[in-house]
Amino acid sequence: MSRDLMRPDDEPFIALVDKTARVMRNDMLANAHRAGYAEIAPAHNAVFATLPPEGARSADMAARAGITRQSMGEVVRDMVRLGILEMVPDPSDRRAKIVTYTDYGTKVAQAGLDHIVALDRKLRDELGDDYDAARRVLARVREMLTP
Repeated sequence: MSRDLMRPDDEPFIALVDKTARVMRNDMLANAHRAGYAEIAPAHNAVFATLPPEGARSADMAARAGITRQSMGEVVRDMVRLGILEMVPDPSDRRAKIVTYTDYGTKVAQAGLDHIVALDRKLRDELGDDYDAARRVLARVREMLTP
């Protein structure tokens, strides 16, 4: 038996944020491909978003990305295979590995960061004061909902 659901009159805020984030991630991927990095895949975003320049353990990156250690490990292994990442012994625990960018990976990551800066500039130019307001609103929502 089907039941009628009460739908909101406007598109929910969460849907707007999710769809916008998806469009922005797709834009990042398309830009990477246009820049000549055709091997970059959507799953690689979990690494680019969580790997600091000095490197990190994949378990720590997984926690920051909100995915399982196994999932992060799979993405890291793929990016090692592609020559974007390397794994080196952790000086504080020889059993552990630190994930770092290769020279090539640093170029790929920098191209992505350059695109982010350019996109932010474009959004600021296009939206004016609304850009700053949107940033404040999104930051406040994150603060309100973070336990």
